[in-house]
Amino acid sequence: QVQLVESGGGLVQPGGSLRLSCTASGGDFSISAVGWYRQAPGKQRELVALRTRGGLTNYADSVKARFTISRDSAKNTEYLQMNNLKPEDTAVYYCNAELTLLGSSVRANYWGQGTQVTVSS
Repeated sequence: QVQLVESGGGLVQPGGSLRLSCTASGGDFSISAVGWYRQAPGKQRELVALRTRGGLTNYADSVKARFTISRDSAKNTEYLQMNNLKPEDTAVYYCNAELTLLGSSVRANYWGQGTQVTVSS
């Protein structure tokens, strides 16, 4: 069974850093693209960062120069490095990954379970 498992959330003081992980397991596939979303209480889910199939990355204005996407293909894991965190970054963070079946063009989209990030002093 295919799963996307997120980890790395927690409580951090303003100005601190966290690194979120999103690991895919349960099949012979690679992560071909990923989007990181967040949802704060009472707000809509928003896209904060993405990596396209071609490797291009893009970030929401609110997180530019603070958040960075990276990947470890061997581990089928995507990361979101978050630096200089602010209270307004507090939210549940989700990864949304496009998985491509190895040796084919078959793709499917999956969501992680979400991980809470709280920025507070």
